[in-house]
Amino acid sequence: MQRSKNDVWVGMFVIIGAVAILFLALQSANLLSLNFQSTYRVSAKFENVGGLKPKAAVRSGGVVVGRVESLTFDDKSFQARVTLALESRYAFPKDSSLKILTSGLLGEQYIGIEAGAADTNLVAGDVIGATQSAVVLENLISQFLYSKAAEGSNSGSEKK
Repeated sequence: MQRSKNDVWVGMFVIIGAVAILFLALQSANLLSLNFQSTYRVSAKFENVGGLKPKAAVRSGGVVVGRVESLTFDDKSFQARVTLALESRYAFPKDSSLKILTSGLLGEQYIGIEAGAADTNLVAGDVIGATQSAVVLENLISQFLYSKAAEGSNSGSEKK
């Protein structure tokens, strides 16, 4: 009888540990966000969202103020439409701007919001017009290589 009681307690401890590890894994992978704050939704259009994913952080001054809710493609303007869920306790002016940034050199991408100076604040359903797309590393490398190749061909023709 005593042994079966111990087995039950050990089993419960193992289950609680497994749930805790699963919770931590989902939190660290940004697949689970427990946020009970009310939010308001705004959207923006970007030329290129790079590797931005739903549930990515929206930060202002390094503080998470919301999350990316969805990414869709607008086939009329041929741009990516990003819907953000911003926490209601944070109010941003209507002329605020958005940038897609990267944590570190090759880290995950997030949206940085820079507050503007307008007298009125964003409300649910607003569209933010001032956006800066993601910097794509491959494009930077190809531009650098192209400029170096152009310099090489110009200096070769000057020597003749």
